[in-house]
Amino acid sequence: MKILIIGGAGMIGQKLLAQLLKDQHLGNRAIEEITLYDVVAGAVPDGINIPVQVKTGDLSDATQGPALVAGRPDVIFHLAAIVSGEAEADFAKGYRINLDGSRFLFDAICAIEDYVPRVVFTSSIAVFGAPFPEAIGDDFHTTPLTSYGTQKAICELLLSDFSRRGMLDGIGIRLPTICVRPGKPNKAASGFFSNIIREPLSGHEAILPVTEDVRHWHASPRSAVGFLLHAATIDASVVGPRRNLTMPGISVTVGEQIAALRSIAGAAVVGRIVVKHDQQIIRMVQGWPQNFAADRATKLGFSAESSFEEIIRVHVDEELHGVIART
Repeated sequence: MKILIIGGAGMIGQKLLAQLLKDQHLGNRAIEEITLYDVVAGAVPDGINIPVQVKTGDLSDATQGPALVAGRPDVIFHLAAIVSGEAEADFAKGYRINLDGSRFLFDAICAIEDYVPRVVFTSSIAVFGAPFPEAIGDDFHTTPLTSYGTQKAICELLLSDFSRRGMLDGIGIRLPTICVRPGKPNKAASGFFSNIIREPLSGHEAILPVTEDVRHWHASPRSAVGFLLHAATIDASVVGPRRNLTMPGISVTVGEQIAALRSIAGAAVVGRIVVKHDQQIIRMVQGWPQNFAADRATKLGFSAESSFEEIIRVHVDEELHGVIART
């Protein structure tokens, strides 16, 4: 089996690569080769048993899609996108990267005769817009209120239509906000959800730009990788024609996030959170979805954490090797 990871230099792409290299199989098939593709070179661990090719380029360049699929990868993980804040700030760039790049990829797949790969596309809960019910169910309409959400929603429709016509075999997964994200803050408007946990655990201050009653939908990086692997191997006939699924997660307020941090790490760590409200971010989060009833995905075997404490422990175990900077 050949695997292509588009967006392979990013956090989730790197964690997905690590898991695939560890498993050496996807489903019941041995992995023969993995290709990482991104605008920058993705890192590859030493001492691996599976060949990994590293390629760089811009997916919104129409020549890139045909080159990437020329080797007929069996599974394509399409993780590449510019994040929500950047897509909102740069309208043209958002549509070029997030929409045009996806369309060029789908078209390149269709141009190859007798080639129908599984394409796992990472969508987002940003495809939904207010007003919301108490919990957003599987039949709630997609009316995004951001350019990023609109771009993801359009790609969902394309994925479904290309799959319906037998041009590819797509599964779209609407990711919760992934928390706690390791590394440095990015331009995602939702970055503070991770910052207020990650930075204090490492001994640094973090800015909280919103009020503690803000509620949101979360899952860990470990769950995100699990979603991707399950989406790559699930029987499409069981999924049916509705190829885009909202992933499970946990709905918590910022206050509940902080309480979970206090229960695990103590008051001194929580004291590193500095409240500095940002009215622009406060207005933005008011239109974000807060809670879901992800029944379809759950019945299809997708799973996530059951508490925010569990999400924090995943970060402490995997990124901090169990060590919290308490003083």
